[in-house]
Amino acid sequence: MNRKYVAMAAVIMIVVVASVDAYNYLTTAKELTGTVTVSGAWALYPMMVKWAEEFQKLNPKVRVEVSAGGAGKGMTDALAGLVDIGMVSREIYPAEVEKGALWVPVVSDAVVPTMNRDNPALDDILTKGVRRSTFIGIYIYGNITTWGEVVGRSEIADEIHVYMRSDSAGAPETWAKYLGYRQEDLKGIGVYGDPGLAEAVRNDRLGLGFNNINYAYDAKTGVPIEGMAIVPLDLNDNGLLDENEDFYGTREKILDAIATGAYPSPPARELNLVTKDKFTGIAEEFVKWILTEGQQYALETGYIPLSEERCVEQLKKLG
Repeated sequence: MNRKYVAMAAVIMIVVVASVDAYNYLTTAKELTGTVTVSGAWALYPMMVKWAEEFQKLNPKVRVEVSAGGAGKGMTDALAGLVDIGMVSREIYPAEVEKGALWVPVVSDAVVPTMNRDNPALDDILTKGVRRSTFIGIYIYGNITTWGEVVGRSEIADEIHVYMRSDSAGAPETWAKYLGYRQEDLKGIGVYGDPGLAEAVRNDRLGLGFNNINYAYDAKTGVPIEGMAIVPLDLNDNGLLDENEDFYGTREKILDAIATGAYPSPPARELNLVTKDKFTGIAEEFVKWILTEGQQYALETGYIPLSEERCVEQLKKLG
């Protein structure tokens, strides 16, 4: 792991813990027991699993049960009181749906467009990147239908096999928001869940999709998962992938680009925890821990920790 990331995470943890102590948020004097239930966004699932593991090590009488299923499920379950914590991407919920919900951002990540490693236009795409207007033509209007049209080579007549999410989720809404639309506007073959969408593209030479970064990059090697390539964004729309736009080779590079703002928001975004009115009991203690000591695990798990100011701001919401 890059030393600057380790240092950043350490500073955030130390400063936030000190700030939290000032507010008397930490409850180390009492032993915690019981179960916390969590459901929702695939985007946050790997991070939540890591947090659950570490929190349970510190509190062996606590059980944290985590299930994925999409941000829509997380929001529904949390507001219905079926789980203690919902994992969601806030982009998919208008203000009227948020009424009565407490939102707490906990980390940042991003959605990236993906293609098969054997794509017939691979070299051109990795050299030129793809314009936002081209993605709009593919996903919204459906008037760009071949990979040759993507790179300006008429001799490449292979059809684009467009994939999207079939479930209501933060990733498709975030990707659609980058294009200036909503999830329901996206065209393509619907596939359930982040893992399913990644697998569809990996198994289809002509496939095009999008994934949260932890389903596009291998957690062990830090490079795109076998059989998949990341489609770089031509951010300045000049028909070339400039040096300052080329940060897709490793997970570490894309995390740096998200942290510095080089990769735009959207499709970069914060990920949130949500509950109906307020977090209570063990769930509250778990969320407090996530915003303090838990932030140190973000980078190694493939996420960007919140700034110290952002963490303290969220802790104040908990009361």
